[in-house]
Amino acid sequence: MVRSSRIRRRVFRTRRPPSVVVTDAAYEFIPPHYGKIWPRLLNILTPYFLNTRYGVTKVELRGEDTLQSLQRAGHSILLTPNHSRMADPVVLLQMARRLKQSLFIMASSHLFHGSHVMSFTMRRIGAFSVYREGVDQTAVRTAIDILSRGQRPLVMFPEGALSQANDHLNALMDGVGMIARSAQRRIRTTHGHPDRRVIVLPVGIKYLFQGDLLEAVSPILSDIEERLLWGVQQDRPLTDRVTRIGSALLSLKEIEYLGRPQSGSIEDRQVRFIDGVLCPLERVWLTTTSETVIERVRELRRQIIPEMIDGELGPQELQRRWKHLSDLELAQAISLFPPEYVQSRPTVDRILETVERFAENLTGKEQTHRPLHAVVQIGEPIDVEPGRPRNTTGDPLIGNIAGQLQEILKNLATESRLYEA
Repeated sequence: MVRSSRIRRRVFRTRRPPSVVVTDAAYEFIPPHYGKIWPRLLNILTPYFLNTRYGVTKVELRGEDTLQSLQRAGHSILLTPNHSRMADPVVLLQMARRLKQSLFIMASSHLFHGSHVMSFTMRRIGAFSVYREGVDQTAVRTAIDILSRGQRPLVMFPEGALSQANDHLNALMDGVGMIARSAQRRIRTTHGHPDRRVIVLPVGIKYLFQGDLLEAVSPILSDIEERLLWGVQQDRPLTDRVTRIGSALLSLKEIEYLGRPQSGSIEDRQVRFIDGVLCPLERVWLTTTSETVIERVRELRRQIIPEMIDGELGPQELQRRWKHLSDLELAQAISLFPPEYVQSRPTVDRILETVERFAENLTGKEQTHRPLHAVVQIGEPIDVEPGRPRNTTGDPLIGNIAGQLQEILKNLATESRLYEA
C-alpha cells in the first residue's frame, strides 16, 4: 500500500493553476488573524506585489463612497466580487489600503499550502481557509461570526472558481446567501443591534491591458502553432489565429475522448465534450447529478479524493483515480471558455485572456502581461433579510447579486479597446 505521507506530497499538485486545484494534504482549518497591526503593515507592500507578481500597475476605485457611508453607519458588509484573475484578492487589498480599512477574506484551502511565507502572510491580512471539496462548517461559522460582528468587511467570491474570462460571470454558489442571512439573524438575536444590517455589495473587477497586444501574444501563438505542426501563421489576422487554435485544441481532445472531431458550433461541441467526460464518471461515482459544470466537478471530487488522502488504496486504484481527476480538470477547464468570446467582441483584453489560457493549459505556467489597469466598481447595496422567501425559484439574494455583477461587468466591458489589425 502507498502510505498517506507519500500521497499527500503528490495529492493535487496540479500543474495547471487555472481550473481545478486540489489540496495537497488532509484538510485542517486555518483561521484568520484578527489583529489590526499586521494588515496595515503588509498592505504597504500591496502595490509592489501587484506590479511584480501580477503586472497590475494601477488600481482605480469607483463607488467607494457607498462602502464608506455604510461603514460609518455601522453596518456589516459582505463584498461579493467576480473572480477572473488570481490578482483579484490583492486588488481588493489595494482598495482597502486606499480606504484605510482591513478586510477578512474567505480563500480556498489550497492557497495556504504553498510557501510558509505565503501562508503566514495570508493569515495576517485576514484570510481564512475554506475546504471546497466538502461542507466546511468551521469556515461557515467563522464567516457568519465575522459578518455578524461587523468589525471589517468580509470578502467572498461567489463564483466558487476562477473564471479567467473577465467579461463573463459563472453561476453563483448558494452559500453566500445562507451565510449572509444567518449573520443577519444572529445580529437580531444575539448582538442586540436592531438597527445594524448585513449589507451585500457586489463588486466588479475589470482588467484593462495597456500594452502592445501583438507583442504580447504573437510569441505564444507562434509557439502553439509550431506545437501543432502548422508552421507560424503570422500572415493570418490575429483573431483568426486565436479562433483556429482554439478549435484545433478542442478537436485534439475530442479525438482523444470521443473518438473523432465533432461538428457544430463551439458551444455545442463544448457541451458534448463535457458530457462525454463527466457522464461516465457520474455513473461510476454518483447517484444524482448537479446542474452546473463546476458543481458536477465538485461533487465528483468529493467522492474521489478522501480515500486517496487516507493512503489505503493500491497503486492500480490510485492510478485510476488520478486519471479521473485529470479528466475532471479538463472538463472544467473547457467549460470556462465562453463560446464565441473573442469573435463576438474582439477586444484587446478578451484576446489576451484567451491566449493566456491557451498557454497556461499547455504549459502549466501562469501568464503575466503588464501593464494592467484594474478598475474596481462597487455596486448598489443589497439589504439582507433574515429569512429566505418561500415558494420562489432559486435564491432571490443570489439572483440580485448576479444581476448586479452582470450589469457592472457589461458596462466595464465597453472600456476595453477593440483590437484593430
